[in-house]
Amino acid sequence: MNIAQYIDHTILNADATQSDIRKVCEEAKEYGFYSVCVNSSHVDFVAKQLKGSNVKIAVVVGFPLGAASIETKGFETKDAVSKGANEIDMVINIGALKSRNENFVQKDIAAVVKAAGKDVIVKVIIETALLNDEEKILACKIAKAAGAHYVKTSTGFSTGGATVEDIKLMRETVGPNIGVKASGGIRDFQKAKAMIDAGATRLGASASVNIAKGIESEDNGY
Repeated sequence: MNIAQYIDHTILNADATQSDIRKVCEEAKEYGFYSVCVNSSHVDFVAKQLKGSNVKIAVVVGFPLGAASIETKGFETKDAVSKGANEIDMVINIGALKSRNENFVQKDIAAVVKAAGKDVIVKVIIETALLNDEEKILACKIAKAAGAHYVKTSTGFSTGGATVEDIKLMRETVGPNIGVKASGGIRDFQKAKAMIDAGATRLGASASVNIAKGIESEDNGY
C-alpha cells in the first residue's frame, strides 16, 4: 500500500508562517503525498512551491465553522480555483443541517460545486463530532445529491475527529462511487490504515510524515 497517495498533507492553523507552509510543500514532494491542503490566502504561494510536481492543491472553504453565506463560499471557491486550487474542502452549514433545512444545505453545497467547475474535486466536511448518526446519514445524502465528489469527517478544529465507525457509516450511505475522506486525529500509520480498511479513500493529516514512515504515535487522544 502506497499510503502517501491517500494523504492530503494539511496545514490549517492560524499561526502557520510562510516557512511552515514551504516545509509542508517540500515534504509533500519528498514523500509523494496526494495534495497539500491550506487556507485560501496561501494558494498563490503553494502553487509556486509545487510547480512542476504532481502534488495537488486542496483549499478549505467556509472554514472552520461552515457558517458563511452561500454567496461567500461560492466567491471563495472561484477565487481559490483561479489561483490554482485543484480541490475544494468545504464545510457545510452545520446549524442548517441540524435545523433540518435540507434545501438550504443542498443549495450551499451545490453553489460550491458549480463555482468549482467540472475539473475541480469538491469534498464536503460534515463535522461528524457535532452530529448524531441520523444527521451524518442525512448530510452524506445531501452532499451526494448536490454533486459533491467526497464526504469528509472533520475540520480538525471541533470536538473530535475521524472514527472508524463514522467512516463505515459514511461509506455505507454514499455507496462505492463517492469518495470518503477521514480527517482529524490521524497521527500514525495504524490509525490511517484502519480508516482505509473501513472505506476511506483519502486521509487528511498534519502528521503525514509519521504516517508515511509507519511510525506509531504514543498519543491515543484526539
